[in-house]
Amino acid sequence: MNQEIAERISNALPGCEVDVTVEGNRALIEVASAAFEGLSRVQRHQAVYRCVEDLIADGALHAVTIRASVPS
Repeated sequence: MNQEIAERISNALPGCEVDVTVEGNRALIEVASAAFEGLSRVQRHQAVYRCVEDLIADGALHAVTIRASVPS
């Protein structure tokens, strides 16, 4: 599932750096993307959440922690 989530995010945010750690039904998703420039923290999280919302809806994921930043 780690790879699937990473691919979904990479497809949605080309050129991003993404790291996904899934343990059971919980995921930690860390994304750095220039596409986040000028977006609020909530907007960044929403962009990432859209990539996995179907996994949450069907119960494959229960909890998701997102760390979204602009690369330095």
